[in-house]
Amino acid sequence: MNTFAVLADDTRRDIVRLVAKNGELTSTEISQNFQMSPPAISQHLKLLKEANILLMKKDAQKRIYSLNQKGMKEMEDWILEIKNLWTKRLDKLDRYVMKLKMERSHDKK
Repeated sequence: MNTFAVLADDTRRDIVRLVAKNGELTSTEISQNFQMSPPAISQHLKLLKEANILLMKKDAQKRIYSLNQKGMKEMEDWILEIKNLWTKRLDKLDRYVMKLKMERSHDKK
């Protein structure tokens, strides 16, 4: 599933925020922060793991989740690429508007 589609869900964004704030959390610790069943939280965690947003390691019976820095970096890179494209477009528009203003000011003289 697409990373951004996974993050479109409020609960999953809240889970990511919680893990980012705390570093590593077990699935039990994560589910204690939500008013939904542990199996429902497990489904959210599964999607976040599949989308490379969270990493999961097992420690005996515990599943410990942390942010996947590589997955986060890929999202950041994509966002910066789009931002740079829009910045270039807006700069081009700004130059065009300035050119029109200058032409109009010369026409008034």
